[in-house]
Amino acid sequence: MKPIRRPAPKLAGGATPLSALRGVGAAVAEKLAARGLATVQDLWLHLPLRYEDRTRLTAIADLRIGEPAQVEATVEAVERGFRYRPLLRVAVADGSHATLVLRFFHFRAAQVAQFRPGVRLRCFGTPRPGQYGLEIVHPSYRVLAADEAPELGESLDPVYPAVEGVGPAVLRRLIGQALDLLPEPAALELLPPSLPGLAGLPGLRDSLLALHRPPSDVDLAALAAGTHPAQRRLALEELLAHHLSLRRQRLAQQRLRARALDGPGALARRLTASLPFALTGAQQRVFEQVRSDLAKPSPMQRLVQGDVGSGKTVVAALAATLAVEGGGQVALAAPTELLAEQHLANLRAWLEPLGIRVAWLAGKVTGKARAAALADVASGAAQVVVGTHALMQEGVAFHDLVLVVVDEQHRFGVQQRLALRDKGPAHGHVPHQLVMTATPIPRTLAMTAYADLDVSAIDELPPGRTPVTTAALSAERRPELVERIRAACAEGRQAYWVCTLIEEAEDDGKPGQGAKLQAQAAERTFEQLSQQLPGVRVGLVHGRMKAAQKQTTMRAFKDGDIDLLVATTVIEVGVDVPNASLMIVENAERLGLAQLHQLRGRVGRGAAASSCVLLYQPPLSALARQRLDVLRQTGDGFVIAEKDLALRGPGELLGTRQTGLAAFRIADLARDAGLLPQVHALADRLLEHSPDIADRVVARWIGGAARYAAA
Repeated sequence: MKPIRRPAPKLAGGATPLSALRGVGAAVAEKLAARGLATVQDLWLHLPLRYEDRTRLTAIADLRIGEPAQVEATVEAVERGFRYRPLLRVAVADGSHATLVLRFFHFRAAQVAQFRPGVRLRCFGTPRPGQYGLEIVHPSYRVLAADEAPELGESLDPVYPAVEGVGPAVLRRLIGQALDLLPEPAALELLPPSLPGLAGLPGLRDSLLALHRPPSDVDLAALAAGTHPAQRRLALEELLAHHLSLRRQRLAQQRLRARALDGPGALARRLTASLPFALTGAQQRVFEQVRSDLAKPSPMQRLVQGDVGSGKTVVAALAATLAVEGGGQVALAAPTELLAEQHLANLRAWLEPLGIRVAWLAGKVTGKARAAALADVASGAAQVVVGTHALMQEGVAFHDLVLVVVDEQHRFGVQQRLALRDKGPAHGHVPHQLVMTATPIPRTLAMTAYADLDVSAIDELPPGRTPVTTAALSAERRPELVERIRAACAEGRQAYWVCTLIEEAEDDGKPGQGAKLQAQAAERTFEQLSQQLPGVRVGLVHGRMKAAQKQTTMRAFKDGDIDLLVATTVIEVGVDVPNASLMIVENAERLGLAQLHQLRGRVGRGAAASSCVLLYQPPLSALARQRLDVLRQTGDGFVIAEKDLALRGPGELLGTRQTGLAAFRIADLARDAGLLPQVHALADRLLEHSPDIADRVVARWIGGAARYAAA
């Protein structure tokens, strides 16, 4: 097959700085840059959020509730009052035997003076039921002269994402200037229409114009759903750019050299035989995948995902034995001291009987102990090193690091992960990487966000784990739960009470929320429960406590010296107390699905029947109700992850800043999952036959952000 030959695209102003446009001085340019808009091309890709149809007029009698419309009418009456806050009502009519009320809460005296009976208005907004019939709150409007008959628009009016300090009219004008600089299709297009997956889709230039200046007969429902052919064309190219970027990083990684850890596996067999439990089929399968990767002379790049309690740490320990057998060192990094200490305890219990020395390196290790640990790591005496971010600091030098294990990797910044990986190349090789997460990644997200990694799933829980019964209760039933805790603790069981905030929170500034948030503070809850449950030993853990204090409390809970642990979401990861069988999450409506599932995973780790109660503040929003319903219906983390992606989107699910996954401008992984097979086929074709075009696609959509994929 011949390579695709296309001339280098002349972007005809695409790379032109916005300061070259009329009306963009230094101050405006700075405000645009703060929103990520630096070039004309950035404005091309700053797409509308929605559209307003000012291409026609609608009679007031024909208005429909919830459907935006434009009317032309005459002011009949004006009422200015004050009920809780300033209020202005303007009644207008157009001769269609119906009246419409325009209502304003924010207005100036000059505005009031405009609305005199007999004045003609052209206004646009969304009708809703009001006290006196239909009303529009804060319509956009224009006062017309007596004989004025302005022309109607020829296309829909776009409404763009706001840019702080730049008004909507100014932004529309600047985008209009940018669109005037769009080159002809041959100069702009990077992907030839003959490529597979592009059949039936418009070109890039036509797509941009269709979305910025849609004709009046455009399919608004398709635009709102994100399924218009122009949107699909742009989403396809954007997904392709992200996928190519990660694939390119993967190819670069495969060209590096790593120590081939292809020993006989005697230590791994001894470890398996010594464990007090049998490995599940899923653990055995994933370990064989890891072992196959480690035996190769190119670095392993594998993500092991598994639900809470599925046994990922055992797989990491088995991998560590292969590294030690090959004469190298292993680093295991966890994001919190709590989680790192749990890994340390497990690895010491499993590996030290095999003669493998496990060292501990965290922020709390200081003085002579730290110096000794650093010396052991540098000499190679410490074969497995467990720690937190402290592992990544400059003063930490390994003798021969061949395997890096990163747990809950999305909680580490990109630079931190790179810093740990870079501690291996002293002997001419880079370390193998094993990344673990207890947050199952939806398949569509894994195919896109982790295209540089091989993905394994431990999709089977160890035998003996009891299903957790989940219920959602209104906060009004809180007293019942207090009694339930009293009964559980009297039977010798333990419980968690999780609060979402440490202190009382003020109004978070979201529209429509005037009162203080109802989130209970952990400290206040601790005091209340201590008083209400005098015979129960109550402990408190939150993120603002000193690390030593947290560790002491957690250890007391694990040892059974505390019956009820009041905590913030700091206990989401890394707490294993088999005797805890009741979890109460207060203000559960404030948390995402994945986080709620993680918290629920703290119970059901023993033989006793376990429960999780999601306590919410009514009334519930539709989205919050959906989340709680999903938790009640399933305990499968992979199903929950798919639902979480659909409800919240990939950025929030993964934590965009932490993962280094550049935010999508147009694509939506939940909505556009059907494009992924075409994206992968296009990527294969371009990487094999036209890598120059692949480079340009990545540069257009991602630019400098592509470097994050190396982490």
